[in-house]
Amino acid sequence: MSGLYIHIPYCHSKCAYCDFLSTPRADTMSQYIEALKMEMEMRIYEIDDVYSTIYIGGGTPSILPLPLLQQLINHIARYIDIATLKEFTIEANPEDISSEWCDAIVKMGISRVSMGIQSFNDAELKAINRRHSAQMAVDAINILRRSGINEISGDLIYGLPGQSLDSWKQSLEKLLSFGLPHFSAYLLSYEPGTGLYAQLKNGKVQEASEELAQEMYNHLIDTAKINGYEHYEISNFSLPGHNAIHNSNYWRDLPYLGLGVSAHSFDGYNRRFNGNNIKQYISTIEVDKPYFTIENETPEERHNDYIIVSLRTSTGINLADYSNRWGVTQYNKLISTAQKYLSSGEMIIRENQLAISEKSMLISDRIMIDFII
Repeated sequence: MSGLYIHIPYCHSKCAYCDFLSTPRADTMSQYIEALKMEMEMRIYEIDDVYSTIYIGGGTPSILPLPLLQQLINHIARYIDIATLKEFTIEANPEDISSEWCDAIVKMGISRVSMGIQSFNDAELKAINRRHSAQMAVDAINILRRSGINEISGDLIYGLPGQSLDSWKQSLEKLLSFGLPHFSAYLLSYEPGTGLYAQLKNGKVQEASEELAQEMYNHLIDTAKINGYEHYEISNFSLPGHNAIHNSNYWRDLPYLGLGVSAHSFDGYNRRFNGNNIKQYISTIEVDKPYFTIENETPEERHNDYIIVSLRTSTGINLADYSNRWGVTQYNKLISTAQKYLSSGEMIIRENQLAISEKSMLISDRIMIDFII
């Protein structure tokens, strides 16, 4: 079981927190879709497995004109039977969602929409340069459902500039009132090169304190649990049976093919990384050359990847599988390293799985670093 990821690097405008590759310049959009189709032809057989999921991310894929999106889907259908997919997701922003758009993507075979909401507070949305209002997000959810799209995931961010614990509670309560099958909630990160990072350095905004972030996180996990959601990955929550299959496969260390600028791929042995220049990507693919570099990982790097993706999840590391892959000596080191975290309650062992406890997931990076070799 493997996945196909397609990166669409276009947005209406740049959000203040975003460090993903994206541009508001759409003049290369048609050429880019043609290049994606050509890259697919070159690389679709890199993965020696059946594709069970597709994820179109970005950027903002919902910005694509429907005829271009249809071209892309038609091309995908030459290689993958869309009707047999376990999941087909597209990312969208509320301002792009209309009945026409929904009807079109349903006909194309897209079954799931992941929508960036971020907040239901208009002042907070303005502070991070989002184009939509809280009401537009509400309307978008209702339009999706009226169109028969029920597999909807909504994204929220906590720790936003000016956000209080009360306003975070209100946004979370609003999102949960819709009973979406899946949602993601991320602690805001100030990444170098973003608008918010510049504002932070200039003293125009303040980062949420560790105490406030912890309070927001505690409210998040408690409220999600009360509402029947499983906290299955650091930032992801689902009702029973609605885990994001595509993303879960990343965390299970399964193969995937990434197409488009800045996309990553993993064939089970090696990782490939596409460059991040849109014009170079188009010109390179047009002359039938690959645009990726290969990282031949050392055993230590493979081990570290395994640790990081496993400890992001509520199930954690399967100890039998770990011992099988890395041997008894390394297994003993793993258990020895874990002892202080098991004693403090920051990690748990349950059904032969070593995991970070839910209350400690917010500080998972600090824990993971001890297991890196």
